Order: sequence, then structure tokens, then C-alpha cells
Amino acid sequence: MVSRRGVLKLIGGGTVLAATATGGFIVTNGPSRPAREPWRFAGQYDEYRRRALSFALLAPNPHNLQPWLVSLDGEDALTLYHDPDRRLPATDPFDRQITIGCGAFVELLAMAAAEEGYRAEIDPFPEGGDMERLGQRPVARVVFHAGEAAPDPLFAHVLERRSNKEVYAARNVEAGKLEALAEASRIYGQAIGVTGNNSLAGQLRDLTWRAHKMEVTTDYTNQESVDLMRIGAKEVTANPDGIELEGPTIAAGKLLGIVNRQTLADPTSIGFQQGLNMYRGMAMSARAFAWLTNANASRIDQFDAGRAYIRLNLKATELGLGIHPWSQSLQEYPEMSSLYDEVHTLIGGGERLQMLVRIGYGPQVMPTPRRGLDAHLV
Repeated sequence: MVSRRGVLKLIGGGTVLAATATGGFIVTNGPSRPAREPWRFAGQYDEYRRRALSFALLAPNPHNLQPWLVSLDGEDALTLYHDPDRRLPATDPFDRQITIGCGAFVELLAMAAAEEGYRAEIDPFPEGGDMERLGQRPVARVVFHAGEAAPDPLFAHVLERRSNKEVYAARNVEAGKLEALAEASRIYGQAIGVTGNNSLAGQLRDLTWRAHKMEVTTDYTNQESVDLMRIGAKEVTANPDGIELEGPTIAAGKLLGIVNRQTLADPTSIGFQQGLNMYRGMAMSARAFAWLTNANASRIDQFDAGRAYIRLNLKATELGLGIHPWSQSLQEYPEMSSLYDEVHTLIGGGERLQMLVRIGYGPQVMPTPRRGLDAHLV
């Protein structure tokens, strides 16, 4: 077993490989490989809809809940529902973020089908797009038409796409790359704004950090996240969803009693404070921002924001950029209302902000866990 001294070095940020015991600790406490199997198996199914779905389930989604349920209809169609047990009632009380995640799923589905020549005819919210809770109504119906689609160049980057939740390098993002991001996501009725590392970016760094701090220091919104944390590779393997906390540093903190659900829910604990400092460093490292807005007239606007966002994410991957949604200030619970108003005054332009993301040059990161195709079929 690794010594207490070695554990403290790990938690302090050092990577201690010289000692045999510590090296063994690192090797045996790495991220869960089984939880990433859907990334390796994507596209390896006999039926074309299942192949497309195996890519769609790699889409970004809030808190990695993966709230997608799919019915395969006949030989050429499917229906997407959301899983009512995978909501975020504290931070997403009106299911807006869940709807955005469904849009990203369907856009990846359509892109994957197009690789094989199938055009996906998408009918979002066929039973009505009102703003009531999603409930049991279909989110989208999709009919596939063979031989009517050409591959989308962005799809080439689907397996490398990430939400890069790391500290970004002290390197500005080139104006041409920001414009390319905007062009890729100016679609489906979305308006997009971007800013490089200027005074507006400074305001957004401060605002997004304050919004993050508000969420994690509000007891019931923080508890929602804590309840979805999977701490250590064993938990991640058993539940490949939610917020994964794994690797040797987490395992070391767990061993010392610094990292567990009790400490992460306690603002006075060492584990909580270390997490807060880590996220502050991430927020302050943002070198650029992008945001999506629309009229938010119906659920379809939220759905289409998700379709545009995945294209933004894929374009960032193509350009070698890290991108990370940092949308706490857009959430609709009472404690966030003043920051919600502030961010909309700053960059909303009179419309509803649907996504706000930080951009920069980040290190390579692993894909997030996924539940696999069978978990989504009904």
C-alpha cells in the first residue's frame, strides 16, 4: 500500500513514480477502462440504426446523465424520449439543459447515419413543443431515407470530441479559429457570439466563476452534484454516468478520508476547498468564450441549440481547441437569479442564452464514461 507520505505527495499534485509501492498505487487506481468501452465499440453493430445510435450516445449532456431512451420503429425509424429518472430538478428545474442534451444526441445520430448515406428526417417534439415538463412525450421522431445523404466533415472528429475540464494554457485563441467556431454553429436559427482574451473575457471569467461558486455553496444544488458523483474506478465501472472522480489522486484522497460524499458536501472540508480552488484555476484559465442564443419560444429552440452546440464542439476538436460548457449562470433556480440577469445583460442581446462555454488550449483528456447502447433501447 502507498504510504501516507506518498499519498500526501499525490494530493499535492506530485506524481511519485520512483517508489515501487507508489507506482503500483498509480497503476492500479487509474480510470475505469470498462466505463469507456462504448467509445471503442461505436459503429460496431449489424443494423444501421444501432450503428448510428452507438455514436449518438457519445454526445455531451448535462452532468453526464445520458437521459436518452430510444424506441426502434419498424425498419426505418426511431423515437427518442427522455428518461424521467435522469432529470436535474435542482439546477435544471424546467428541463432546458436536458432538452439541449437531446438535441446534441439527435445531431450526432443524423451525422452518423449520413456516413452511410442515410438522411435523417427529424421531427422534434411531434406532440407539441410547449414549455411544460418533458414528461412522457416524444422528444423527436426520426425517419431514415437511404441514399439521400452525404457525409458531414465534422463527423470525422466524433471519437476525439471531449468536454475539456482542465486548466488551459496561457495562449490566446486566434481570431480566425474563433470565427470558424462561430461559422460552424451558426445554424438551426441560433445566434452565436465569441470573444477572445479581452476585457469582455475578463468579465466573463469573473462572472462564470461567481456562478460556479454560487452553485457549489448552495446546499441543495451542490448536493444534486454530490449525489451524482462516482468516486473511484470501481464506482465509475458500476455506474458509467454522472460526474466521474477517479485516478490516483482521487484514490489517494479517498484513502485518507479527504474525498468522499460527506466532505464534498461540506464547504468547510479540505476536500471541498481543494475542489473549489481547482475549479477557480480552470475558470481563470479561459482564453476565449462562445455563447449560443435564440428566442427560446418553444422546446424546439432548446433542442436546436443542442444540435448547434455539438457542431461547435466538433469544430473545436478539429481546430485543436479545448471547450468546456460553463453555464451555471444560465440556470433557473432562485439563488442564481441575479447572476442570470447579469450574464443576460452582458451578452444576451435580448434573447435567451442557451449555452456559454470557455475555450482555450488544453491537455489531452480521456473520454467520459458511457452506459452503452442497450441501456438506451426500450
